[in-house]
Amino acid sequence: MPRSVRVLLAEDQGMVREALAALLGLEGDIDVVAQVARGDEVVDAAIAHGVDVAVLDIEMPGMTGIDAAAELRRRSPGTKVVIATTFGRPGYLRRAMEAGADGFLVKDAPASELAQAIRRVLRGERVIDPTLAAAALAEGANPLTTRERDVLAAAADGAVNAEIARRLHLSEGTVRNYLSMAIQKTSARNRAEAVRVAREKGWL
Repeated sequence: MPRSVRVLLAEDQGMVREALAALLGLEGDIDVVAQVARGDEVVDAAIAHGVDVAVLDIEMPGMTGIDAAAELRRRSPGTKVVIATTFGRPGYLRRAMEAGADGFLVKDAPASELAQAIRRVLRGERVIDPTLAAAALAEGANPLTTRERDVLAAAADGAVNAEIARRLHLSEGTVRNYLSMAIQKTSARNRAEAVRVAREKGWL
């Protein structure tokens, strides 16, 4: 008899995580062997439990699911990653694929679709929500550089330029330049609007 697929679930909402675990547990060939509520617990738990597939939410405390996927790819390259998120944003899809995710689904898909995605990525396939894939192609690539994203993210909590400069070890002039470029690229009127646009598109 073939071995069950060993799955890790990373989701910060306990009820959602437990419901997903229960639904996947009804599949005869899937065994949820680990559950975590924080992104920075994903890699250690995946390695400790020898998981085949990690199913990750995006927005979690400690570390995003996208960053956890990249870290998992580095430290446990044999583990497949499926992102399952409420936030069906084209920019998130692109960043998840760049981080090495094998699948990307939105949470309003049926549980049977997630189970099927787990089986398919294990066979070496890439599984992407088709509506989101079309939107990502139409949207185009993230225009923000890594540094522009860093500065915009630091500005999101209302930090002034001097504070951002200290936090990121940059000069205030460099921070101003990065913010100016980010505002221009998002067609925003100010930094607050640039943050909002970048978040809505999944660029941040």
